[in-house]
Amino acid sequence: MKVLKFGGTSVGNVENMNAVMKLITDGEKKLVVLSAMSGTTNALVEISDYLYKKNKDVARSQIGRLESKYKKIVDKLFEADTRKQEGLKIVEKSFDTIRKQANGKFGPIKEQTILAQGELISTAFFTQLMLENGHKTKLLPALDFMRIDEEKAADLQAIKTNIAKVLEEVGEADYYITQGFICRNEKEEIDNLQRGGSDYTASLIGAAIEADEIQIWTDIDGFHNNDPRYVNNTKKIEQLSFDETAELAYFGAKILHPQTVLPAKLHNIPVRLKNTMNPTDSGTLITSETSGSGIKAVAAKDGITAIKIKSDRMLMAYGFLKSVFEIFEFFKTPIDMISTSEVAVSLTIDNTRKLKDIIKELKEYGEVQIDENQTIICIVGDIIAEERGFAAKVFDALEGIPIRMISYGGSRHNISLLVSTNHKQETLQAISDNLLEN
Repeated sequence: MKVLKFGGTSVGNVENMNAVMKLITDGEKKLVVLSAMSGTTNALVEISDYLYKKNKDVARSQIGRLESKYKKIVDKLFEADTRKQEGLKIVEKSFDTIRKQANGKFGPIKEQTILAQGELISTAFFTQLMLENGHKTKLLPALDFMRIDEEKAADLQAIKTNIAKVLEEVGEADYYITQGFICRNEKEEIDNLQRGGSDYTASLIGAAIEADEIQIWTDIDGFHNNDPRYVNNTKKIEQLSFDETAELAYFGAKILHPQTVLPAKLHNIPVRLKNTMNPTDSGTLITSETSGSGIKAVAAKDGITAIKIKSDRMLMAYGFLKSVFEIFEFFKTPIDMISTSEVAVSLTIDNTRKLKDIIKELKEYGEVQIDENQTIICIVGDIIAEERGFAAKVFDALEGIPIRMISYGGSRHNISLLVSTNHKQETLQAISDNLLEN
């Protein structure tokens, strides 16, 4: 059985929902993961923000507006009156839940319950659409099997055990539909896998049921070798390895959630990226195998802050870096890049929520310098297999562009550069012109 995931744009309107139905109903058994309809999660986040601010009147107005939108969708989506009535019941149930959460003191648990309604509605709608068109379909409630632990990490063993029970309980079907993004935490409260988490859901489910293939359907043909929003004449990549894909996803390639690759890699399940608007295209295939040597692609990650700690105490000393890293561990702030000398260490973070506290602790060890608005440029491929002089080629290609940091050698699949975000587009274009094209 294959696991297919469709994002919010793919199910964003009635026409797209019908297109997805036609695309998947080829007689081959599938488990389909759906996001909320496009725009819904943002609307629910906005409603939650108003409730946090105790602006309940505006929140209620927004709730009513969103409910009216869904009622109009019901009228267009279904043909039979019985299905229309079922669709209205789905809307009524979810919006009764949203209004209930809006009463009394608002907090994270209520927020998560509100945010879950987008996926619950889209999957219930799609299941009814499939049934109306004569397809043997069952809805699998993700809240019955998707689990995260106290560290907010996916509990794959629990997912595997739970989904086996749910599949047995619902019985045989040609098509199974479930929600992406949403889950329950260790306290059995409604929670989620964070933005983009539907990709991760599909990969976790694929691993749990030992799927033949995991397909991530979006609105582009697959990974491109550079960011088409900033660079002209990018090209689709036919095949990538799991490791190459993980680097690209983590360092800014928006097509795939960064955590998606790991469950598939651990269970050696191929992942294919496909375009809902162009289903005949082969997309990008991701497997344990790499194809060819040299540079495959480039990705850019914005919102980076560079921190430099300079101290004479580093000279000929041991334990200094351990003490520095323990500060970031204490404040649960991951580090992306690191570069050291005898008297200084530079590193980068993308989460600045605890930056003031981190700086305060770091000042106990030396002088601290902060550079904000930085971008990590990640060059990915089978780089170690390149001929000698690769690093020189990169610097030659980027002549005239100030490079704040460079990380090379930590991975055979990645060379990372840190530049000011002001130089991001210039850097991406220079790499495309001088390295990718050759």
